[in-house]
Amino acid sequence: VERIEPVRVSDHACFARGMLGDQTVHATDLLPIPFTRHSLEVLCTNVNQVQERLQRPLLVENLSAYLSFAHADYSEAEFLSELIQRTGCQLLLDVNNVFVNALNDQTEQRDRSQALLQAIDFLEALPARAVGEMHLAGHCEMPDIVIDDHGSAVCDAVWQLYKHAVQRFGDMPALIEWDTDIPALEVLIAQAGQADRVASSSLQQVTA
Repeated sequence: VERIEPVRVSDHACFARGMLGDQTVHATDLLPIPFTRHSLEVLCTNVNQVQERLQRPLLVENLSAYLSFAHADYSEAEFLSELIQRTGCQLLLDVNNVFVNALNDQTEQRDRSQALLQAIDFLEALPARAVGEMHLAGHCEMPDIVIDDHGSAVCDAVWQLYKHAVQRFGDMPALIEWDTDIPALEVLIAQAGQADRVASSSLQQVTA
C-alpha cells in the first residue's frame, strides 16, 4: 500500500482457513462467516487492525454465499451495518452478489421478481453512507444453484438493482467484473458505458 498508494483497499467479509482436528486447512474459495456476535467481534478486531496498520479505511465486500449457518444473531445487512458502525470501514457493495444470494435463498420455484425485491430490501437496510465502491458482474443460473461466476454480461435485474443502489448511496466508482469467457473489448466497453448511463439517469431522478 505504501509503495503503490492505491485509491482504495478492500477485502471480502469471509474466511479462507480454519482448524480441522489439529491441522490448519486452507480453502480454495471464500467461505461465508456466521452472522453471530462472536464473528462480528472477530471481524471488527481484524478490520481495526488492518485500518490501524494501513492508516486508511478498509472497504469490506459482501460475499456470494452458497451455504449458511444454522445460528445467526443478525441478518447479513444488520451484520455489515454493525461492522461499519463499530469500525468506520465502508462497504464494497457487490450488487450482483446481493441478487445471487436472493435467488439462492429461494427454496421453491425461482422467482426473479421476488429476488429483486428481497435484494432491494437488503440495500435499504444498509446505512445511507455505507458504500464506497460497487461491483457488477454476470452470474450463471443452474437448476439447483446460482453461481457468481463473472462469466457473462450483467443481467437486467442487476442493472435495476444497481440503479436503486446509486439512488440510495450516490455516485461512486463502479467496477464490472468479467473473469471467464472474456468477450471482445467492444462488449466490455459497452458494459462500462451502460453502467455510466444507468448511474447518470439514476442521479438525475434523485435530483429532479
